Amino acid sequence: MKDLLIKRFSYLKEYWIQRTKKQKIIYISSALILLLLIIFLTVLSTRTTMVPLYTNLSPSETGAIKEELDTRGIKSEITENGSTIRVPDGSAETLMVELAAEGIPKSGNIDYSFFSENAGFGMTDNEFNVLKLDATQNELANLIKSIDGIDDANVMITMPEKSVFVKENNEEASASIILHTKPGHDFNEKQIKSLYHLVSKSVPNLPTDNIVIRNQFLEYFDLNDGSYADSGIDQQMKIKERLERDIQRQVQQMLGTLMGHDKVLTSVTADIDFTQENREENLVTPVDEENMRGIAISAQRITETFSGDEAQAGGIPQGGDPADSGASQYLEGSGNSGDYERSEETLNYEVNKVRKEIVESPYKIRDLGIQVMVEPPEPEEPASFPEERREDIRQLLSTIVRTSIDKESGTDISDAAIDEKVVVSVQPFNGNMDRTESSSQTGLPWWGYILGAIVLAGIAVLIILWTRARARKAEELEEIALIAEEAPAAPVQPTLEELAAKKAAENREQLEELAKENPEQFANLLRTWLAEEEEEI
Repeated sequence: MKDLLIKRFSYLKEYWIQRTKKQKIIYISSALILLLLIIFLTVLSTRTTMVPLYTNLSPSETGAIKEELDTRGIKSEITENGSTIRVPDGSAETLMVELAAEGIPKSGNIDYSFFSENAGFGMTDNEFNVLKLDATQNELANLIKSIDGIDDANVMITMPEKSVFVKENNEEASASIILHTKPGHDFNEKQIKSLYHLVSKSVPNLPTDNIVIRNQFLEYFDLNDGSYADSGIDQQMKIKERLERDIQRQVQQMLGTLMGHDKVLTSVTADIDFTQENREENLVTPVDEENMRGIAISAQRITETFSGDEAQAGGIPQGGDPADSGASQYLEGSGNSGDYERSEETLNYEVNKVRKEIVESPYKIRDLGIQVMVEPPEPEEPASFPEERREDIRQLLSTIVRTSIDKESGTDISDAAIDEKVVVSVQPFNGNMDRTESSSQTGLPWWGYILGAIVLAGIAVLIILWTRARARKAEELEEIALIAEEAPAAPVQPTLEELAAKKAAENREQLEELAKENPEQFANLLRTWLAEEEEEI
């Protein structure tokens, strides 16, 4: 076995020495790539994919679940600041059913079932009132969480203290509610009104004026009580809020798609002119505005000419009898001759008669401002956000502002003025923005994909080199075969037995010649051989 190993090692050493430098580099690189591939596949096969078992947990709930999983020997990890616990993918559904059967997770909140489970004597009024208030808050929070668009709710109710004295006006309760709403969900006025009435009717003596509701983004949900409906202010405020909200959503959706919804905050302010004008215009305009003429609908032309002696003026004196031949007559002036010409033309034209009843739009946007805050890819390094992208955002917002402002309002919409209406600020967000990881994100990290690509590239290179080496080797074998066919046949080498027989024949011939030529020397040689044989025996 040892000789075989030495022989194999010598063969490999000789084979390695005969390789070129390029071939040695290829072989070493291929071996390293194959080793990395084996390591990558080993890590990938042994890697455990973790999926969320429960999300939006309180610290106490997370601790209880973690303790139970550790007791069972199940691997788990806590993420998202302790609000999410993850377990291996294959056991998530089974664990959820088993833990639910054991009543885990337990919220630790008191509900109305507490009184039926712990009913008994010895509880004071103060203790009962505290438990009742806590149960009311929890039950009300559960009711609110059942509304679409609300993930969680925290309710704080303040009840007035009862007095032993009779008062005409009883004190009122108050409530403060913080909602955890889904990003991008819009609550209409009907939903907000129903939410206020739900809280008001759940707590005795709680008017809607004593209720404050806001979400995790510090956005307040105010109840519209219609106090300004008669004066029209309410309608104007609704129009202004709706217009600002629509533009804000448009910008938020556009930039959120580009950089991520948790990386952008948008604010919009609008100046709206609610002046409404009704007027009537009666206009007369020519049909042919270039020549200021209308359409001719009728024409009259009169032409008179006269040539000859003018008639003499005369007549019967006033009061005379025409029958009286002796009555005197008179002529005035003397006879003249001449020419007379008269021309008259009358044209009737039709013009455009326009009657307009104009009602101006109920509102016009006189001015508009958009403020955008963007978080850089690396929050601690604002310079990681490229200036070219910032300028692109400014151009987009400038276009929105320029097209939204009414052109007849007289507002300056030059480039310099538009730049003052758009603000793009790049800085890290340190508020209460939700930064939850996607529960479905179970893929490999970026370096895994890079390593996989390198391994695949190495395999492809090995396959190409192996194919070329086989082709080259096949060509060499063909050349050797051709050379062997063309070369003359080599002489046949004699075997060891043939060589020994030939040598023995030669020795016998030499001994025969020695016996013939010198018998005495031959006899001495025989005695020497016999003596050596005896000594060996």
